[in-house]
Amino acid sequence: MNTKEIPVYMMTGFLDSGKTTFTRDLLTSPDFCSGERTLFLRCEDGEEEYDEKQFAPFNVTMVTFEEQEEFTLPRLKELTKKYKPEQVIIEYNGMWPFSLCDEAFPAGWTLYQLVCLIDAKTFEPYSKNLGQMMMEKLVNADVIVFNRCTPELKDYLRSRNLKMVNRQAEIYLEDEDGEGEDYFLGGECPFDLEGVDCLELSENDYGIWYVDCMDYPEHYAGKSVKYKGIVVQSKDFPKGTCAIGRFAMVCCSNDMQFLGMVTRGPGYDKFETKQWVEVTAKVEIAYQEAFQEEGPNLYIENIVACDPPENEVVGF
Repeated sequence: MNTKEIPVYMMTGFLDSGKTTFTRDLLTSPDFCSGERTLFLRCEDGEEEYDEKQFAPFNVTMVTFEEQEEFTLPRLKELTKKYKPEQVIIEYNGMWPFSLCDEAFPAGWTLYQLVCLIDAKTFEPYSKNLGQMMMEKLVNADVIVFNRCTPELKDYLRSRNLKMVNRQAEIYLEDEDGEGEDYFLGGECPFDLEGVDCLELSENDYGIWYVDCMDYPEHYAGKSVKYKGIVVQSKDFPKGTCAIGRFAMVCCSNDMQFLGMVTRGPGYDKFETKQWVEVTAKVEIAYQEAFQEEGPNLYIENIVACDPPENEVVGF
């Protein structure tokens, strides 16, 4: 017998991040709760309270979990049997790991959307003090909303290149009046390429170029690029290819990611994994098997061993 799929929508974030306001608006929206049996699971007591009388017209039942130990598979099965929800909305405790959901969700519960709410004013100290917890939320979110933004905070958040943390998420910046705007401003190229056949990247330019090239490969198609990077070879890569790139600190010191470009052509196989090289390569747009879509590929024109840059890790 097939288990009926129950869509789950989860809101997460740290205390005072705006989860309650966001969730309340969702639960009382006729566009979202239009009579379906909705089970609302509240997993922490925030500064704002819910008025359950508001939920009555929208067929919403609220259940509160006081402790992480209560959020278990038997308990959620019990609630499913009792209330027979057609959808589930969860205001998730920001201090609880997402792995808890993997263990607790009954068969049929399917996470449709994860929204991460963040107070822009506390993002930096939370990133420093709760780095791994913050990263878990950013990496897994489908939608990221930074609220209470000042113009200065918007500039700061954009300077952090958060798209490197989660390239698939929609990211919005809301000011203190609730007016929002897209995190991404447009497709302006960060480099002056007029009359340039080969773009020589400084040691500090790689991260900026990588982000732009992945999002807008047409900016660089047909042009050559020269930079220092680490060679990475793997049997899991398509035959005849490697990756050449840099490690980057994309959010906090505990979170390092390798930002590598798919590379083919002569000479790379002479170098070992993690060896530094200076490569000159032409940018092509081609199908990437790893991502199941077209993207930038590099074709080697010249590659030589080199010393590491002064700062081996790319920062944003």
